[in-house]
Amino acid sequence: MLNELRAVAFDLDNTLWDIEPVIARAEGRLREWLHEHCPRIPERLSIEDMRAAREQLARQEPHNAHDFTYLRMTSLARHARECGYEEAMAERAFEVFFAARNELDLFEDVRPGLQRLRSRYPLATLSNGNADLGRVGLAEFFALSLNARQIGVGKPHPRCFERLAHELHLAPRDIIYVGDDPLLDIEAARAAGLSTAWMNRVGMAWPSTVALPDITVADCKELAAVLGV
Repeated sequence: MLNELRAVAFDLDNTLWDIEPVIARAEGRLREWLHEHCPRIPERLSIEDMRAAREQLARQEPHNAHDFTYLRMTSLARHARECGYEEAMAERAFEVFFAARNELDLFEDVRPGLQRLRSRYPLATLSNGNADLGRVGLAEFFALSLNARQIGVGKPHPRCFERLAHELHLAPRDIIYVGDDPLLDIEAARAAGLSTAWMNRVGMAWPSTVALPDITVADCKELAAVLGV
């Protein structure tokens, strides 16, 4: 099956970079901006309070729960209104967060691995997150980049993988999907008919209740080697 592949698609967060420190830094940068420009918001709400507000909004609007940009901007607008500021400040505040969200450190294997892979395959991304590959500095590697906000649903919904195959003009069986999450990435992609590669960077044990991926690799360079590039 792997010999017949015609494209490689990647998850982003925790597959090509570690997302937890990125979000922590971005939320810290946002909080500094709020202290300077809208101080009543951070005086009233902690980072945990703001996170809880986004989670509540996702429960109230399940049709928007996949859209992290919408959840953050809408919550910021509500916080502004409740604290006596104009809702328009949410756009400026979000840009502060979003700029920092795209200032990240790629895993060291990513660029050399992608360089090797793109010599044989068109590459794509499919993510539930809202990273901007242009700002990250990876756009040149990918023929296609999709996220949940564009599609209207998030993984594991099969529509995500159907859209990926449609826009690549390939059958699902022609694509291998690479991700770190056994359920959202591997099980969901397999159910949609794609081949699967588990990016297991931290030596996790595979969950016994989930069927094994087609291949398991530690990084992008190993993925290239397994695919014969």
